[in-house]
Amino acid sequence: MELSTVEREEIKNILRERFEANMHRHKNLSWKTIESRLNEDPDKLNTLFQMEETGGEPDVVGFALDGENISFVDCSAESPKSRRSYCYDHAALESRKKHKPVNSALTVANEMGVELLDEIQYRQLQELGNFDSKTSSWLKTPNEIRELGGALFGDFRYNHVFIYHNGAESYYAARGFRGILVL
Repeated sequence: MELSTVEREEIKNILRERFEANMHRHKNLSWKTIESRLNEDPDKLNTLFQMEETGGEPDVVGFALDGENISFVDCSAESPKSRRSYCYDHAALESRKKHKPVNSALTVANEMGVELLDEIQYRQLQELGNFDSKTSSWLKTPNEIRELGGALFGDFRYNHVFIYHNGAESYYAARGFRGILVL
């Protein structure tokens, strides 16, 4: 998808405003640095536009900084609304005989150009605020769990981050996924 000049400026303004309003998520970074990276790779801006359009409210997070890369993560209070009611992956979708969901979390994430948060990233995100207090988010699942038919998800309840498991083919109206995009 190719963004128009107006859409490009619009998404950059949204990201800048969110960045400046949430400096606790990315201390010691300037918007100028972020904007420079975005200008270098316009495809990443397209992905951020999709993250925003599906309700993710992407923002730069400090926990994913490694000195070279900058990461945007979905920071919406609840799992992005337009990314809910998906099973975990395509294999899980194909295994369902009845009442199939529209798609799978991994398929949609791949189409958007993001990866699902893993358990460590999800716990680090929760240190920046309370996320998924009414919803839950599929998490990148280790192969040894997925090969046995399971998948991980997380949420925040009772002032605690919980990581659970479900059959990968399950899906719920309140479960979506959060993505991470590395620049």
